[in-house]
Amino acid sequence: MEDLWSVAAAVFQLWMFVVVFLIMLPAMFGLSLGVTGVYIQVLVKILEWATVRIQRGQQEQPSVPVPLPSGIIERASGSMQEVLGQQFALSDVLFFCKKGLESIVDDQVTQRFSSEELASWNLLTRTNQNFRYISLRLTIIWGVGVFIRYGVLFPLRFTLAIIGLSWLVIGTTLVGFLPDSSVKNWLSELVHLTCYRICARGLSATVHYHNKENRPQKGGICVANHTTPIDVVILANDGCYAMVGQVHGGLLGVIQRSMVRSCPHVWFERSEMKDRHAVTSRLRAHVAAKTKLPILIFPEGTCINNTSVMMFKKGSFEIGGTIYPVAIKYDPRFGDAFWNSSKFNMVNYLLRMMTSWAIVVNVWYLPPMTLQDGEDAAQFANRVKSAIAHQGGLLDLDWDGGLKRGKVKDSFKEEQQKMYSSLIVGHNGINNL
Repeated sequence: MEDLWSVAAAVFQLWMFVVVFLIMLPAMFGLSLGVTGVYIQVLVKILEWATVRIQRGQQEQPSVPVPLPSGIIERASGSMQEVLGQQFALSDVLFFCKKGLESIVDDQVTQRFSSEELASWNLLTRTNQNFRYISLRLTIIWGVGVFIRYGVLFPLRFTLAIIGLSWLVIGTTLVGFLPDSSVKNWLSELVHLTCYRICARGLSATVHYHNKENRPQKGGICVANHTTPIDVVILANDGCYAMVGQVHGGLLGVIQRSMVRSCPHVWFERSEMKDRHAVTSRLRAHVAAKTKLPILIFPEGTCINNTSVMMFKKGSFEIGGTIYPVAIKYDPRFGDAFWNSSKFNMVNYLLRMMTSWAIVVNVWYLPPMTLQDGEDAAQFANRVKSAIAHQGGLLDLDWDGGLKRGKVKDSFKEEQQKMYSSLIVGHNGINNL
């Protein structure tokens, strides 16, 4: 029995040495030992081999499923004006029937709220189409991968997450007791930065930052597309931000209360969130103080599945000040970063993230943008959204992310009706029928 305890103690000591000295301390100083890079390169080689083996299996075994293309149906190109022309015809009814059926079968909105399906299997058990039974070697590699992800990576990542969150709560609470000064601000940023870096290592996150000269500055507003709550951790690895959000209870509430003691984060009560003017007033006051950290806002208001950028709420662009756009794009080969909040709660989602291969993401800092003459907040929001979508290689959609839980607004329907009526009526009266 004593031998068993001695072995357990030796394993625990080795485990803590790896966690503290080989992962946590380098992460705190923004250093890397290169282990994660080698791990990603090995993963790429394995996934490439698996893809080739799956393609060969599809040729040898007709029963092997073939991945669906990105679109279920083939849509005809061309706008309403190009297809219908300028004069009324009874066949116009067929155009609207066709568009309606296309929306029922494969609309552009609801598919943005479900996980992106890969063209080939990435050896994760959660992929809809599993190919592990094609060959014995592929099955063995899949089994070894399950053991590594759940038996090695998950305990390691869970340990790092606990250390990072505990450090965040304790560190920000202690810093909060200091009087307001430049030293307090420096310590607060240091605590936030180190804790987020530890949490990022807990997800095996590999982040590539581009155009760092455009990083958000104090007194500005950082806006980014939103795929997952981990977006905050990814961005905060390269700089500190003032967070904006609703006050929560439980563990998340404890973290929020400790963070706000050391840093001027902007937390709103549920009743305040419904008061648009109160929210705008508090954010405008924060931006006016040029010494405060840049505000981090996700104008979509909900998570989108890493393929598109949906409508930006204009409230973030009514505050004033400089907007610093950021485009975030995750590599889906190593794990699905999208959080489907209607299907998984936060704990379940984090467990899925911690048992993925890794989190590989590209972050692009775009040049700062300001409101132009003759431009309203909605037009400004659309211009920023288009720039983010173009840089991140994402689809630029005008639909409201609120459709994830709500119905289509009547204004969208009326817009299509007005567009069609303008074709028929014209500017100077009814056209010849």
